[in-house]
Amino acid sequence: MFKLAHISDIHLGPLPDLSFRELVSKRITGFVNWHRNRRNHMVGDTLNLLMDEIERIGPDHLAITGDLVNLASSREIEIMTEWLKEAGEPQNISVVPGNHDAYVPGAYEKTTKAWYPYMRGEGSPADWDDDFHCFPYMRIRGPVALIGCSTAVATPPFAASGYFGSRQARETVNLLRAAGEAGLFRVVMIHHPPIRGAASMHKRMLGIRRFGATISAGGAELVLHGHTHLNTVYSLKGQIKPVPVVGIASASQGPGGKKPPAAFNLFSISGNPGQWELVRERFELMGDGKTATLAEMTQF
Repeated sequence: MFKLAHISDIHLGPLPDLSFRELVSKRITGFVNWHRNRRNHMVGDTLNLLMDEIERIGPDHLAITGDLVNLASSREIEIMTEWLKEAGEPQNISVVPGNHDAYVPGAYEKTTKAWYPYMRGEGSPADWDDDFHCFPYMRIRGPVALIGCSTAVATPPFAASGYFGSRQARETVNLLRAAGEAGLFRVVMIHHPPIRGAASMHKRMLGIRRFGATISAGGAELVLHGHTHLNTVYSLKGQIKPVPVVGIASASQGPGGKKPPAAFNLFSISGNPGQWELVRERFELMGDGKTATLAEMTQF
């Protein structure tokens, strides 16, 4: 049995000091939003508690579906890079970026370069190449193929949309088909929910229909996403049966906010091709803000 843990939307805080030059951009709106809202409910102790519980359970792999930072400043990227090193080795953690990791033009290139060891797919260059299309990537761990897609793009102020384009769709179909032919359980990681109506218009993913066609054509067993800070379960049309599409609350959300408290999903994967068994256990931060417990179990 393979155990896969899933967290998202870390939004690692607190915000470090930003230069005047860094604030003269879309970052000023995010800076104000952090100090007015997010800093009151997104606290480091919450994330630490969640990570301690994940370590106690000891999954085989950890998937992180984006928004690791807040404003994608140089110092934030450095701090998150150190956090990832402490969280585990690159072979044990797979990451895809979110819109906050591409907050302003140029940020996407900086974050993907810094976190490339956690996004490096099978057969990808050992070192970062500026001309290399990192996404989609595929990493094989035991009976599981983790396929990472990116919807992260810089957007104007007050927008948080994502984009899934035709090149990435074609390459994702090829990876999914190859993984299926190899008899692997296919997990697709993406930040924005690939479901119509799951996010408001200014936060939605552009290319939802294209992504749905990708899953239908290539085949998959599970899709993981973040972005909404909600615990959700949707589905997309698969080749044989519906494919679960599972979202998770922010890993840093403390109790008492408008969104659900921090949580992580633990997926237990067993069986064989065509007869896979998938069980999800959702662990959630309790109201005391000091403990996490099993809140829901689902068999797909």
